[in-house]
Amino acid sequence: MADFLTGTTRGGQSWTPKFVETIDQKQCIGCGRCFKVCGRGVLNMIGLTEDGDIVDAFDDEAEKKVMTVETAANCIGCESCSKVCSKSCITHVPVAA
Repeated sequence: MADFLTGTTRGGQSWTPKFVETIDQKQCIGCGRCFKVCGRGVLNMIGLTEDGDIVDAFDDEAEKKVMTVETAANCIGCESCSKVCSKSCITHVPVAA
């Protein structure tokens, strides 16, 4: 069993942060709730064309808006994005110490 990075809460309990890994873009509806709750710049909204090409989310060619992990290194492992996601499309993992 791997040892994972752990911390201690203010109340003294052990806590293992889980960091954002992926977003299932087939499940994502592009509502932006996860983007709004993350103050670390981890996520970004993109647009997908009918052919699956990535374009600006607000481009006229965008058939669908979805979220993507833009800067995973900024994630602090709070999982707030998953807590507000109504589609449960965000995957988090602990990091080995």
